[in-house]
Amino acid sequence: MAVFLLRRFWALIITLLGGFTIMFVLFFALPDDPAVLIAGGNARAVNPQVVENTRIRLGLDKPLYQQYFIRLGETITLSAKSFKTQEPVRDMLAERLPNSLRLAFWAVAIESVFGIGAGVISARRRNSVSDWLTTTAAVVLSAIPVFVLGYLLKQVTGVYAYEHDIGWLRLPTLGLGPDEWYLWVIPSVEQLKYLIQPALILASVSTAIIARLTRTTMLEAAGSDHVRTATAKGLKPRLVVRRHTLRNALIPVVTYIGIDIGTLVGAAILTETVFNWPGLGSKIANAAAERDFPVMLTLSMAVILVYGLASLAVDITYAWLDPRIRLGAAA
Repeated sequence: MAVFLLRRFWALIITLLGGFTIMFVLFFALPDDPAVLIAGGNARAVNPQVVENTRIRLGLDKPLYQQYFIRLGETITLSAKSFKTQEPVRDMLAERLPNSLRLAFWAVAIESVFGIGAGVISARRRNSVSDWLTTTAAVVLSAIPVFVLGYLLKQVTGVYAYEHDIGWLRLPTLGLGPDEWYLWVIPSVEQLKYLIQPALILASVSTAIIARLTRTTMLEAAGSDHVRTATAKGLKPRLVVRRHTLRNALIPVVTYIGIDIGTLVGAAILTETVFNWPGLGSKIANAAAERDFPVMLTLSMAVILVYGLASLAVDITYAWLDPRIRLGAAA
């Protein structure tokens, strides 16, 4: 087990270093000069000396290999500062990361409960009306872009509900709210009004995928020998589903959910933008547009780290459940 863990940690370090290198190279491959953008935005309208002074102040005049190790050290120690505001990036991370993690947590909770539940119902009632409705809804949700769903939901809760005075449907459509949490992730009633919409939208596509994945794996597990044996022994259908079919069918589903936790932290750019949720995704997008390299790099590496740790947790869970994984040649 120790060798297995060392290999996985080494793979995580390589992933982080590779992600850092790719972003560093892509940043300097962009056509716009960050010194020009920060100095004034237009190379023709800005004094060349001002641009050069800005480049020196930001350390952009050094050779690329020196900049690489300088940025790497700043990222590891969280000592980087914004090009534009000189605000420490660690303060941005401390402010934004909890919001992204909480939103991702509730999105995963929603997709797990509703996705697995819908998939189980669909598999148990194969070719029925409920199966057809579940499959159709999953396909539709997978096809509709997240920002379209968010816009439509805002129109219903923020426009239609107020115009027709539907009190229970009225919800705030922008911002974080009072920032009141219990046990770090449980929102207050007032906070829940701000959280529920972005969490639902962020979970929509993954809920559809989990429902279809659960249905498929349930049907495959239902035809296995041990399930037929349990049925032949006279076990009740519910026990057969819960103890034998569902437990085996959930292995790929749990894998998807574990990886999705890391994905949602950084992939929520559109959802955070639509609902003005102050998370990492929207901040990274703004930093990329402004060529604020230290902010973009450090926050992106935080997302990659969360993703890597989630994947590592899935690997460890697999190795704990099935020793063949950590003993196999591919481990």
